[in-house]
Amino acid sequence: MTSKIDSPPSYEDALHHPKYGDYPQQPQHGSSLPPPPSYSPSPGMYPGPPGYWGQDDVYRQTGMWAAPGFSPSTVPTTIPTLSAGVPASNPGEMEDFLSTQWESTSIRHAFIRKVYLILAAQIAVTFSVVAVFTFVEPVKLFVITYPGIYWASLVVYFVVYCILICCKEPRRRFPWNLVLLGIFTVALSYMSGAISSYYETKAVFVAMGITAVVCIAVTIFCFQTKVDFTSCGGFLSIAAILLMIIGIVTAIVLSFQYVPWLHMLYAAIGAIIYTLFLVYNTQLLIGNRELAISPEEYIYGALSLYVDVVHIFLFILQVSGAATE
Repeated sequence: MTSKIDSPPSYEDALHHPKYGDYPQQPQHGSSLPPPPSYSPSPGMYPGPPGYWGQDDVYRQTGMWAAPGFSPSTVPTTIPTLSAGVPASNPGEMEDFLSTQWESTSIRHAFIRKVYLILAAQIAVTFSVVAVFTFVEPVKLFVITYPGIYWASLVVYFVVYCILICCKEPRRRFPWNLVLLGIFTVALSYMSGAISSYYETKAVFVAMGITAVVCIAVTIFCFQTKVDFTSCGGFLSIAAILLMIIGIVTAIVLSFQYVPWLHMLYAAIGAIIYTLFLVYNTQLLIGNRELAISPEEYIYGALSLYVDVVHIFLFILQVSGAATE
């Protein structure tokens, strides 16, 4: 604490008795105030209070940025703005950005059309073969009599599928991938026809109709929904492994003629899992999700969708065939 003697004087004492320290003299009533100093800011200069930096009456342009570690040469001359990632001060770059977006969208649409054209041709071939194997009795008997052709088509299907998966990029000199895709389509079509020949015509028609409805509904859902299924790749992989394990267990159990309804349950689970795969691959094709395939990989896009559709048909055929029996 300070004593009363050391405390500062009151306003009246400081005003009438200047002996109390170096307190500034206050102007008397009636005296005129000195005029404020005049200044004329130059272009690019910011006016400020007099004496803020030394004797200058203006802010220097680099003065407000003066600090240790900052040089006057690094002073920004414009204030940056954000407008879709392009500076608003340059409208030409904005037009280039929008044109680039439009070109990428048109490329994606052309890619989708190409994939679905290839897919439509594959499905047409497959269901034509299934129809021949179902309605033409000599062909049905031939397939049932010689099952070795079915196993040969299964080997061709597996080998060509592995080649197409490993070589997704299209060839420029000769469309080898298209040729392999045609061989793959014929092999899988023969497998589908051979399996269909063991079922009644009614069951085959029911399976075709349900497959068509499911595929159309899934396609419309994928183009309209905002839910991203491309982030569920790990879940689908686990589901595929479980489906394979359930298939092996079902084959062992049915060989001893236990639990006859287990085959229908396995087919229903398989149809659901491959429907989810169809959703996943369709959203990869669309390209506005977390993951997408390149527009150059149209062979891979058509291949993945075609395999999903055919497997959905085969699983639903097993369910409808068991139901009709």
